[in-house]
Amino acid sequence: MSSIALKSFTGLRQSTPEPSHFNVPLPLARHQRFKVSASKSSPKLTNRNLRVAVIGGGPAGGCAAEMLAKNGIETFLIERKIDNCKPCGGAIPLCMVGEFDLPLDIIDRKVTKMKMISPSNVAVDIGQTLKPHEYIGMVRREVLDAYLRERAEKNGAMVINGLFLKMDLPKNQEQPYVLHFTEYDGKKGGLGEKKTLEVDAVIGADGANSKVAKSINAGDYDYAIAFQERVRIPDEKMVYYENLAEMYVGDDVSPDFYGWVFPKCDHVAVGTGTVTHKGDIKKFQLATRNRAKDKILGGKIIRVEAHPIPEHPRPRRLSDRVALVGDAAGYVTKCSGEGIYFAAKSGRMCAEAIVQGSENGTRMIDEGDMRNYLEKWDKTYWPTYKVLDVLQKVFYRSNPAREAFVEMCADEYVQKMTFDSYLYKKVVPGNPLQDLKLAVNTIGSLVRANALRNEMEKLRV
Repeated sequence: MSSIALKSFTGLRQSTPEPSHFNVPLPLARHQRFKVSASKSSPKLTNRNLRVAVIGGGPAGGCAAEMLAKNGIETFLIERKIDNCKPCGGAIPLCMVGEFDLPLDIIDRKVTKMKMISPSNVAVDIGQTLKPHEYIGMVRREVLDAYLRERAEKNGAMVINGLFLKMDLPKNQEQPYVLHFTEYDGKKGGLGEKKTLEVDAVIGADGANSKVAKSINAGDYDYAIAFQERVRIPDEKMVYYENLAEMYVGDDVSPDFYGWVFPKCDHVAVGTGTVTHKGDIKKFQLATRNRAKDKILGGKIIRVEAHPIPEHPRPRRLSDRVALVGDAAGYVTKCSGEGIYFAAKSGRMCAEAIVQGSENGTRMIDEGDMRNYLEKWDKTYWPTYKVLDVLQKVFYRSNPAREAFVEMCADEYVQKMTFDSYLYKKVVPGNPLQDLKLAVNTIGSLVRANALRNEMEKLRV
């Protein structure tokens, strides 16, 4: 895939008739029907189907709306920024391409190589264990999000370009939620028109600053600030990033996260993030750009983006017939900062629970139906979040620890376990002897890191 061939991808995706082909068994969700599980006490709906509003049109909202609409539920998707360009690295795992039936022409780059670069600029090449068909997909959020919304609309969802304001909560199970929003149709200038909508249930997919979460008193969470610049670099330099992504660690680029350079269609996304030093984010961004200076020399910044990213799940993720998904729920992993796949997956899982509980939209649902989604989510993904939380606390705490982390990344076994888990979102069983070796090596790396830190402290004295 050359930089010249990719110039035609500067807008939205191209339409191609070629289907996706993979050598791995990945389940597709097209026209999926579910085993019903509504209780006998759930009231049958007469003369209409269940009505559900999805607030937010990112991966979580788009996937939720599609699943609801094609399984008999009257679905409304409300999104304010139809051309949304969230500051996001845009990396998606291979399993998402197959599982969510994504066309290959919305993927800008197929990354098969990564460089992990330490505070002292020691670079470790990652990706040696990838099979010929395996890669990390790089997408632009405005392209991915638009595709998922359009697909939901084709399946029957009503997509509304509107700003959700608030909702009136029902006083009993028979009453609806009354949503207040401003709809924009381009006919009334920028002011829009105030409207209301009555629905039986609500899915909050409206990001870190979720108004749906506020409506149900879901509580707050720590958040990071992600800052990203899109940089168009000369064609000859773009060749370097054809199938390569870079990650930088160090106090200079972030005290508690990492900096990145991820390739897109005709530019690179250069960014960083932090939880603890939000006021210094522009300083960290400059450091990230300086670290990659020689490789992006002559580049022009074409877009600047910033956005909050949750650091852990909210204290409450559902209330009655309202559930939170994606960033609104806090589903971004520590250490890696990954959120796209988990947003899409949580949106689909929540919608599946509603479809099952309502018998394909023919019955009313209750909190128990929504709780089925949470229980399934926590059982499947909670261990992943805890492991990455521990890794961040151990390896992102100091520059010596980060040096140890990068040193570990050179190990082929570490790379294989990491990529297998990331690409397929499954816990990969390890080899006991290799696990023991890894544990010993990890301890050795940390001991060396601690010794280095002690020597640095002596120099300061």
